[in-house]
Amino acid sequence: MSIKVTKRSKDYSRWYTDVVQKAELADYGPVKGTMVIRPYGYAIWENIRNIADRMFKETGHVNAYFPLLIPESFMKKEAEHVEGFAPECAVVTHGGGKKLDEPLYIRPTSETIIWSMYKKWINSYRDLPLLINQWANVVRWEMRTRLFLRTTEFLWQEGHTAHSSYEEAEAEARKMIEIYRQIAEDYMAMPVYVGKKTDAEKFAGAVYTYTIEAMMGDKKALQSGTSHNLGQNFAKAFDVTFLSRENKQEYVYATSWGISTRLVGGVIMTHGDDKGLILPPQIAPYHLVIVPIWRTAEQKKQLMEEVAKITHQFNKEDVRYIIDDNEQTSPGWKFNQWEMKGVPLRMEIGPKDLENNQVVLVRRDTGEKQFIPTENLFSVITGLLEEIQNSLFQRALEFRDRNTHEVDNYADFKKIIESGGFVKAFWAGDGQMEAMIQEQTGATIRCIPFKQDQQGTCFYTGKPSGTIAIFAKSY
Repeated sequence: MSIKVTKRSKDYSRWYTDVVQKAELADYGPVKGTMVIRPYGYAIWENIRNIADRMFKETGHVNAYFPLLIPESFMKKEAEHVEGFAPECAVVTHGGGKKLDEPLYIRPTSETIIWSMYKKWINSYRDLPLLINQWANVVRWEMRTRLFLRTTEFLWQEGHTAHSSYEEAEAEARKMIEIYRQIAEDYMAMPVYVGKKTDAEKFAGAVYTYTIEAMMGDKKALQSGTSHNLGQNFAKAFDVTFLSRENKQEYVYATSWGISTRLVGGVIMTHGDDKGLILPPQIAPYHLVIVPIWRTAEQKKQLMEEVAKITHQFNKEDVRYIIDDNEQTSPGWKFNQWEMKGVPLRMEIGPKDLENNQVVLVRRDTGEKQFIPTENLFSVITGLLEEIQNSLFQRALEFRDRNTHEVDNYADFKKIIESGGFVKAFWAGDGQMEAMIQEQTGATIRCIPFKQDQQGTCFYTGKPSGTIAIFAKSY
């Protein structure tokens, strides 16, 4: 198999698919729209998942698991919710060789089944807050799919919390979107805009939806995580009440929030190049690939003994490494293969390096080579990993900021959207106008950033406005 991929500048979509497949991240499943996540791709997801899981638990959340099959009657209890998800739902009508009395929905999301259980578990204010997260798979019958970004079945986490007041639920929804920002920026080196969705773009059944939006390498937006203040909508639909401190029966307040395997796609498109993946060290399955280079069996023996001494000084948590001593492939092939897989650092060691008590370190992000004495290796490697992590974030941030444009009229707006990029502009329009802009340009309001401290004129209506919105085409 050729290691080369289509150039990003030639066909970005084809480049992306090439990288996913040739880096052995995922492959197409036998059912249209499904994907098989291969071990290397799953290892990236596991690292993201473990980071998120730790952060959830540090903020008081616990994990549980709820059934995959949801009775149709549950889905219909929250009218806006079922209307929003109905076109994407897969429905089971037969089981055990017989037609079911009631169709069962394969979960597109779990609000309905979780709230049917919360009704049993919540009785008084002493049972609140209830802070539960679920790691699971969901099914949404997508018409146009793309590996990791939009598939019929995908993996995610979905948090579902219950609270005694609106203020507490709002604080929870804001807290979780901040955690998602940290995951994206601090670990994935992926800068994001954080803010609120418009009513036209919010989650079906939510009062407010908060989002993190990242710019991909083709200047489109990727919605990378969302957090929803559900108010009392689901509590009312499922009659979930609690006895308050004032001895009154009240409906509980709810949130839900989630990130998914689409984050793996986000990492590819934020950092990748024409050689393949570039992985931020924080989420890379391996920080370092060690490639010994020999001509004779004796040389290999000596090199492997030296490699053993070198790796003995590594802490596996600080330096995750793999040794590629495959005798079936050439050093050049190995270099290309591990560049495709995006390993942050490559260590080369040959007979001359052995004589000089040194190794060659090569950075994946810049291609820079350094000759490093073996006795300083651990500190040099850990320092380089931190430098690579920070450098990738700064590079992505500069790219985003360079391609985020301010406009004050619709003509300029259309030109920028057509050529590619984000538009940051004052907005005083309504849902109808949003729909018109989307129809004419393909762009939507990705978010209304939380920080709003300026006054200006709406680019579309010409009215005074104190609201800035971020517009872009999106995945």
